[in-house]
Amino acid sequence: KIRILFTIVALFILWMLLSGFFKPLLVSFGVISSFLSVWIVHRLGFLDGDRHFFQEVRFFSFIRYLIWLTVEIGKADWKVTKVILSKEAPKNQRLMLVEAAQASELGKAFFANSITITPGTVTVETAENEFLVHALTDEAADLDALGDMNRRVCNMEVPGN
Repeated sequence: KIRILFTIVALFILWMLLSGFFKPLLVSFGVISSFLSVWIVHRLGFLDGDRHFFQEVRFFSFIRYLIWLTVEIGKADWKVTKVILSKEAPKNQRLMLVEAAQASELGKAFFANSITITPGTVTVETAENEFLVHALTDEAADLDALGDMNRRVCNMEVPGN
C-alpha cells in the first residue's frame, strides 16, 4: 500500500506546484482531491496492476519526446494563430487516415493524444492500426510530420510489451 500513499503524496505535490495557492482552505481541497483521485483510480483497478508506466516506456526517450512535442506544439500554435488572425475561414480542412504503428495500447494513446494536443489537428476516431484525423490546414495535414510523430512514439516503447 506504499504505492497508494506515494501516489497521493505525488498528486498533492503536483497540485501544490500547479496551483500556487497556500491558503488552508485551498490546501485542504488539494488534499481531498488527491485522496479522491487515488480512491477512484484504485476502485477502477488501475493502481494495483502488475505493469508500470516505465515498464512500457523508455524514460529518456519519453523525456526527449516531451521536449520535441513541446517544440512542435509551439510551432503549430503559431501557425494556427496566423490562421485565426487572418480573419478568413480555413479553406483546406480535411479528414485523413493516419497509420498507428505502435505495439501497445499505451503507445497508441500517446500518439492519438499527441495529435490532438497539437494545434490544428484532432484525432476524431481510432481503429486498430489507424486514426481518423481532422486537419485545419494543409500545413497541419502534413502526413510526413505525422509519420515522424508516429515513429518517435514507437521509439519510446519498450520492445516486447
